Parts: sequence; structure tokens; C-alpha cells
Amino acid sequence: MKLILGFFASHGGSNMQAIIDAVKAGSLDAELGCVISNNSKSGASDRAEKEGIPFYHISSKTHPDESEMEKSMIAALESNNVNLVILAGYMKKIGSPILEKYQGRILNIHPALLPKYGGQGMYGMNVHKAVVAAGEKESGATIHIVDEVYDNGRILAQSHVPVLPEDTPDDLAARVLKTEHQLYTDTLQKIVSGEIKI
Repeated sequence: MKLILGFFASHGGSNMQAIIDAVKAGSLDAELGCVISNNSKSGASDRAEKEGIPFYHISSKTHPDESEMEKSMIAALESNNVNLVILAGYMKKIGSPILEKYQGRILNIHPALLPKYGGQGMYGMNVHKAVVAAGEKESGATIHIVDEVYDNGRILAQSHVPVLPEDTPDDLAARVLKTEHQLYTDTLQKIVSGEIKI
């Protein structure tokens, strides 16, 4: 089955761009469905416009009623025939209607080796600060299926990144982000080929 990707992004969308680039280059056999952001001024909105991908700003500002907001998100996904949802730095918890509609078909990438350094509040630089403060020798990135608990769903793939003695959280973040881009596209292609079952 052809993957048609819908992206949820809140900020820059660099992981989303890596996936778009892989599709355009022919190294990822998927289609680009739409981009949904809770931030109308996100970098993801600029990227979507530049790439000609349908973009939707859907947030508590556009839809103060949460159930209406979720219905609107599902409608955007359905109208673009999305069959796999990709979280690319999306900073909101996914509501039950979306989780049920796309059960087992929502992926997230986390900037650490889950189950370590996951859970509520563990995102972005918070994760890298915690890893460095704990004196870990290794970190990395994890792709997992999203369920109703933060960073809890089935792990599909991980990549390992060394933590160097002199690393600051910023140093580690840059190294992990680089591996995230490759891991996301590789994992999606393995889903396409059937090597990874979802």
C-alpha cells in the first residue's frame, strides 16, 4: 500500500523537510498528503507552502472547542487520503478521536533512547539536558507508535549517538537531530518495503 503522509508540526519542521527531500529524491516511496500545525507562523507552514503541500493551521485559536478541533484535523487528513501520520516536533497531546481513527498509524520521533528520558515534559532541549546531566555515555533517537501515554508506544527503530565528555546539551542536540533525519526516512522506507510492520 502506498503511504500517504500527513505531518503534524509545531515549529521548524526539519524532520518533515528531511522526509520531503527523501520523497522528492526518490529514496522514499511515499506521497505527501498535508501538513497540520497548531502554530500559523511555524517554520513547517513555510516549508509546506514552498513545497506545495496543503497546509492547515488548526489550534485552540481556530477551534476553541477541542472536539471540533479534532474533527477538523481528521477531516484535513481524510480529504488528503492520509494513511500514516508523522509527528515532526508537534507539541500537543494527540486526542482520543485521532488516536482511535489512526490507531497504530501515528509515528513520533523522540530525541533519546526510549524508554529512557521519555514522558511528560521530556521534549527538545529538556531531554538533552537530562542526558548530559546524568553523565550518559550514549543517547540517540527513537521512532515509536503513538498511543495515549507520552513516549509509550511500540518502538519501531532506534539510532545510537555517543555522548562525548565535553558535550553541552546543544552539542548533543545537533548530533541527535542529524541522526533523526536519517532514521525517520529509513524507517518509513522499511515500512513501505514491509521490513517493519505497523
